[in-house]
Parts: sequence; C-alpha cells; structure tokens
Amino acid sequence: MQIYLPIAEVSVNAFLLLGLGGIVGVLSGMFGVGGGFLMTPLLFFIGIPPAVAVATEANQIVASSFSGVLAHLRRKTVDLKMGVVLLVGGLVGSAAGVQIFSYLRSLGQVELLVTLCYVVFLGVVGGLMFIESLGALRRARAPAGTGRLPPRKHHSWVHGLPFKMRFRTSQLYISAIPVLLIGAAVGVLAAIMGVGGGFIMVPAMIYILGMPTKVVVGTSLFQIIFVTGFTTLMHATQNYTVDAVLALLLLLGGVIGAQIGARLGVRLKAEQLRILLALMVLAVCGKLAFDLVVQPAELYSIGEAGH
Repeated sequence: MQIYLPIAEVSVNAFLLLGLGGIVGVLSGMFGVGGGFLMTPLLFFIGIPPAVAVATEANQIVASSFSGVLAHLRRKTVDLKMGVVLLVGGLVGSAAGVQIFSYLRSLGQVELLVTLCYVVFLGVVGGLMFIESLGALRRARAPAGTGRLPPRKHHSWVHGLPFKMRFRTSQLYISAIPVLLIGAAVGVLAAIMGVGGGFIMVPAMIYILGMPTKVVVGTSLFQIIFVTGFTTLMHATQNYTVDAVLALLLLLGGVIGAQIGARLGVRLKAEQLRILLALMVLAVCGKLAFDLVVQPAELYSIGEAGH
C-alpha cells in the first residue's frame, strides 16, 4: 500500500515504514537505545531526503523517550538539577546546529554533511562498542575477581574547574562547565543527525562527570526529550522538514516493536546483545561509506525548474 509523504515528496509503502519502525523498536527494547542513529540512515536507504529524515526522526525520539523518563521518575533515578544544566547547554547547541543545517541546506550540501557525520560517528561508536563487548565477554569467562576493573570516578581536570555546583542526587560537587559542554555537543548532534545523542552523552556522564550509573539513563532521557522537542520545532518552523505522516507510521511500528524487543532482550546476555548491536552499527556505517564513494547508476536527475 503506497502512501504519499507530503513533506518528503515521495511515495513509500506504508507497511515498509511500519516494518522499519518495528525493527528499530525491537532494537530499542532489546538494547535500551533510542534507535535514531540506525533509523535515520535506514530512511536514507529507502529514498527519504536526509533533511526530512533528520527532522522527522528527532520528533519520534521525543515520544519514545517520554515513557522511559516516566519510569525513571517513579524509581527516583533522575537527577533533575543535572538534567536542567545539561538542557541549557543542549538548547544552545541545538539552536546552533539548526542554523548550520539551514545554511548548508541552502548551499545544497546538507546531504553530504549528514552522511559524513553518520559514517564518522557510527564507525567510532560501533568500533568502540565491539571492542568493549569483546572485553566484557572475556572478563565474564575469567575466574571471579580477576577480570573486572573498578569504575573511574575522579578526573582532576574536571574537579579543578570553576563555577562548581552541587548535584545531590548524583552525589557530585563539580563545575557546571563540562556539563554545559556535554549538553551543547548533544544538542548539535540532535539538530544535524536527528539522534537523541544518548550514545555520546551516557558514556560522557559516567566517565567524565563521574555520575552513578543508576541515574545516568534517566537523566539523559530527561534532557533528550526537551532538546529533541526543541530541535523538531526549529526544523518545522525554519526548514519545514518535519513530515507528520512519516513520523506517525514510524511511531506506530516502534511502539509495537519495542514491546517485542523487551521480551527478546531478557533471553540473551548483555555482552551478546552489545556485540550484535555493534555489528549492526558497523554494517550501516559500511553501507553509508560505500554509497559515498561508489559511482551512482544515474549521474544526473531531471527535476522541475524553480519559479
């Protein structure tokens, strides 16, 4: 069943979009990730313009993250003060990212920018995730007490910075500067790549800020909701690239897929899940890189002249 997407200006099979949403929903339920870093490239592959894919996927992340935050709030595993400081940086970063996106779109270079960003980030994240997962598997097989290193909590350069704040839920007394910078970096990623940025923010919160793992995910989701919501609004009002029909179909598939993924996830070990996710990330990265360097079948396309 073909359905016309008014903003993307293409016709796509509705069941294909529901299936893509379902697949990424399964991954979200199995691996605990938002899935934006996989969904956006998949939309490229089926012919959705990158500008529309980025803006629409940011919209979907708002809905998927909201239910997660509610669960963490009930468990009291959200550091609201930390989340607000991250959010301030995130709003500034996303505003700057949308302006960069608009400028490059006017030059006709936004597709190249988005694809290059995905190749770099998916390659780095997938590679690191694969190496870390192999190490975790080896540690799991090692005799008890020989394979696990204590988590790194203290970084002197972070603790030596000015403008310190006390974050009681995270039991931290650190400078607001690195918190704002992490938030800003995630905001730029959300605007340019259509991702929540959790795959960058969660490790940064653990290893740079030294936050306890139990409050990291909830605090990250809290910031992601508002930053991606703001990014969606900016793209919709400035670039007119949010396709509501596309977002609705992806969301329906994602909600169903997430329930299936959550049930499948409990049957596999965490290390095995991370290796599977890393391999999928590297596969998508390879396909994007291949499309960048291979000569297209059609060197020219015919389009309507502007009036």
